[in-house]
Amino acid sequence: MKQLVWFCRIFVGLLFIFSGLIKINDPLGFSYKLEEYFDVFHIGFLSSFALSISIILCSLEVILGFALLIGVRAKSVAWGLLLLIIFFAFLTFYSAYFKVVQTCGCFGDAIPLTPWQSFSKDLVLLLLIIVIFINRRAIEPAFSKKTGDNLLIGSAVVAVGIGLYTYSFMPVIDFLPYKVGANIPDEMKIPAGAKPDIYEITYHLKNKKTGDTKVMTDKEYLKTNIWKDNSWEIVGSPENKLVKKGYEVPIKDLSIQDAQANNYTNELLSNPYNSFIVVAYDLNHTNVEAIGKLNATAANLIRDFNTRTIMLTSNSAKDAAVFAKKNHLVFEIFYADEVPLKSMVRANPGVILMKNGVILNKWHYHSVPKYDDLVKQYFQK
Repeated sequence: MKQLVWFCRIFVGLLFIFSGLIKINDPLGFSYKLEEYFDVFHIGFLSSFALSISIILCSLEVILGFALLIGVRAKSVAWGLLLLIIFFAFLTFYSAYFKVVQTCGCFGDAIPLTPWQSFSKDLVLLLLIIVIFINRRAIEPAFSKKTGDNLLIGSAVVAVGIGLYTYSFMPVIDFLPYKVGANIPDEMKIPAGAKPDIYEITYHLKNKKTGDTKVMTDKEYLKTNIWKDNSWEIVGSPENKLVKKGYEVPIKDLSIQDAQANNYTNELLSNPYNSFIVVAYDLNHTNVEAIGKLNATAANLIRDFNTRTIMLTSNSAKDAAVFAKKNHLVFEIFYADEVPLKSMVRANPGVILMKNGVILNKWHYHSVPKYDDLVKQYFQK
């Protein structure tokens, strides 16, 4: 039993730390996932606190995992782990059964899991945590109470600090398809030889003479030649079921349009020169002061290097026009769905420098280089 408890402690502790660090690497991305859950459960008022909840939950995973490994405050930690895993298991089961949130975000964008995979993972963790919970009184601390408490406080400071840093300056590791060096047009194509999705069609048949019914797959339907027998008819609509998932392009939902809904995706992505792209997915909540600074940088790039400067937003053309006039913007304004814009850069606004569809670099508005440094590195004549 002692060895089993140690195994559970190490496995659960390391997994919680890993899961927490992966998500706290991108707290804004996890907050988007939380907003999906808030909408599902009709508690949208919590969306205003999604980022704070994201950092707290991710930090809590790291803290509990670390506390479990060093054995500090074992009783409280066991209760915390049990309550947290029951909560996560409920969310993943609800997502899987009712098909409402199709990726739980358990390991962020680093390891995408289906809802059923996530629920299965939570069930295994629940069993291991139950072992820990039952034996919580037998867990011995690796350090004295004072040292253990100090280490626990230190882990909390580190976890929250990482969350605040990555929110303010973007993820340390970018697991999204719009990472630096990515060729966006290539990420939108299915490579040669890639296997497509495999579907199975199911027919419900009824015999017009006897009233007998049959359920057959499309392969059985053709193999048995029942389709030649006029006494059998298809009842209702055939059911199309995904049997095996094929290759899925990393970027499948990017469409860039102008105010008249003309598609400019290919034109903008194929520009052989540098494009300075400001992504402000929501102009109603963007940092206006940062927009002003980026606008000044864009004006200088247009003057000195005839650079194409673009703003991408999901707002309506009418609202964007009002915003542009009010802030004297020099950008060409184009429109795309909010989802890909949120994936492009974890900031509002954020900046992408692109050439020939390849992302040369991207920045949070807090970390955009000064104009002279930007020119020296990317715009030397």
